[in-house]
Amino acid sequence: MNHRARRLPRLAALTLIGGLLGALLGTGLSGCQSDADLAAKNQIPDEPPEALYNQGMAALQSGNIADATRFFEEVEKQHPYSAIAPQAEIMDAYAYYRGNRYDEAVAAVEHFLDLHPGNKAAAYAYYLKALCYYEQIEDVRRDQKTTEQALAALQEVVDRFPGTSYARDAALKIDLTRDHLAGKDMEIGRWYEGRLQYLAAINRFRSVVEKYQTTSHVPEALERLTECYLALGVTDEAQTAAAVLGYNYPGSTWYQVSYDLLKAKNLKPEKKPGSWLNDVF
Repeated sequence: MNHRARRLPRLAALTLIGGLLGALLGTGLSGCQSDADLAAKNQIPDEPPEALYNQGMAALQSGNIADATRFFEEVEKQHPYSAIAPQAEIMDAYAYYRGNRYDEAVAAVEHFLDLHPGNKAAAYAYYLKALCYYEQIEDVRRDQKTTEQALAALQEVVDRFPGTSYARDAALKIDLTRDHLAGKDMEIGRWYEGRLQYLAAINRFRSVVEKYQTTSHVPEALERLTECYLALGVTDEAQTAAAVLGYNYPGSTWYQVSYDLLKAKNLKPEKKPGSWLNDVF
């Protein structure tokens, strides 16, 4: 009796597990069949490349990005050697860009350039890639990896296609991108200075002065250098920073601040020999 009592629960458990497995397998098979049906339903039938391309354009114009990319990609799948295939590939990249799907857009651009490096649309492809990075530039308080990618991509447009409208627009965006990167260095420099870590702050402000001379942040960077050098007792560098600031930005309020700081210590703006600033300016 005890032996039988011990076996019944085990048999019941096996029966229960068997039932659950059967149910799961049945559900899995049912799901696979549904996925197959769905794939068959969404499959685009073979059509001439122009017809597929036109359907992609119609979807794009109506704002249906998902369908647009499907039709453009189908042109290459069904007709990879057709005359319209390269145009479909670049429109595929543009459709992803229009949908703010930047990673897919960049991948599509790179696919196009790998296959058609000498195509007449190559200039636009490089420009589109740069736009994908440029439009993702983050606030200066965030990581600036995308900003650096944008700067590199924009510079590539300028270098590869000088004199084009793409290069002219890229050059304008380069200035804004550099200003953004300089702003990031300024933010970090101010953070270090606020914690009395003057050497670390000087490195950031020096980076702005050396690498981003055409940006709007240079006057403040020179004034901050004056502050930090005075705090460290390096008066020659402080005087030189203020002198450079006064010579290049005489009307700047940052120069007045630097001048007052030096005056409070019975010093004046004056370029001193041996300063790294003499080489920069």
